[in-house]
Amino acid sequence: MRQQPRTNSNIAFQCAFHVVRCPKYRRRVLGGRIETRLKELIREVIEEKGAWLVQMEVMPDHVHLLVEVDPAVRHPQAGQGHQGRSSRVLRQEFPSLTPKLPTLWTNSSFVATVGGSAGGAPLDVVKRYVENQKNR
Repeated sequence: MRQQPRTNSNIAFQCAFHVVRCPKYRRRVLGGRIETRLKELIREVIEEKGAWLVQMEVMPDHVHLLVEVDPAVRHPQAGQGHQGRSSRVLRQEFPSLTPKLPTLWTNSSFVATVGGSAGGAPLDVVKRYVENQKNR
């Protein structure tokens, strides 16, 4: 985890969010090759949005992301912008998903600020929490 703030042309910042997303109906479909491809897609989208993926863990029925963002980027665009692309691509590449799910993701999500003066949990604590999801 970065201990030093990031900078852009105007400010120094350390702005992170913990995001949890679930497949529609909380179906347990995020495993094996689907999990591998989903991780690739999430990394691509977060990078394109100008954010930084700190930690990611994919469980069969949900995804945890720890994302650092430039305050000029709205967090849903960075931490949740993967939804449309991943739903479309995964359902094209894995046709077995299509009859099970009309769309891959629910409309609901969990987003929490991490660290800083907003009262969120320290970054290293949330990072360890996300890392240890599969060990639970």
